[in-house]
Amino acid sequence: MRLPGVRPRVVVPIAVTALVVAAGTAPPAAAEVREWGGAVATVGRILWEEGDGRLGMCSAAVVDAPNGSVVATAAHCVRSPEEPEPPAEAWFVPAYDHDARTYQRDGWLVTGHHTPRAWDVTRGTTEILPHDYAFLTVETKDGRTLEQEHGANRPAFEPVPEGEDVTALGYPAADPFDGESLHSCAGQTRVLDEEEAQEPNVGGLLLEDCDMTAGSSGGPWLADFDEARGSGTLLAVTSVGSGEGHIIGRPFPEAARDLLATAGGG
Repeated sequence: MRLPGVRPRVVVPIAVTALVVAAGTAPPAAAEVREWGGAVATVGRILWEEGDGRLGMCSAAVVDAPNGSVVATAAHCVRSPEEPEPPAEAWFVPAYDHDARTYQRDGWLVTGHHTPRAWDVTRGTTEILPHDYAFLTVETKDGRTLEQEHGANRPAFEPVPEGEDVTALGYPAADPFDGESLHSCAGQTRVLDEEEAQEPNVGGLLLEDCDMTAGSSGGPWLADFDEARGSGTLLAVTSVGSGEGHIIGRPFPEAARDLLATAGGG
């Protein structure tokens, strides 16, 4: 079945690299995506220095792990054909809500990067896009883990059920957003098949009418989301967009269990 509003086999990436912007850039917000109006404890930004006053940025979320120190994000936020090595130093800032100037003080230093073996950045992005998920290990602070301080989301693995209510969260930072506040889109899960998408996006989850831009990459897609606790079940992370107001989330295959266990010391 073809999806209304999506041309068959034309779901293409627009944001397959982590966003880099000049610090202090603040374009006006758009109306198509809901601004959250605050922060969510388990959701935040990954930030790192790119030089020349620029910051690299993506979104991410805490995921339950034995060591209590793991966040999930998109693999292209970690390494890509254009940038094959992870940032030398990056911080995850949970519950981020404006003011990137203090990200190193407020954030948790990333100590380990874990991408799937199939995320081979010597190949073209479209070839490896089905594996666009990653886990990062972060430091502890004063003997406390990230999960102890902020909670965590339960990981879920494929198959993802159709028609499940889901909330996608992230920090869009490309025009017309500025990356400083959390935004969301809500809908139901729909798994793309070969009749609806180009091969790299088959198996991805589609959310229509969601204009979140680059910077939201790696943000969580949460089912059973409890707003009071700030956590839910992590079904996928934002991977790419169509350029026409739709985004695609990358769910976690069974093989991701071992990768998460490595990141989580389990």
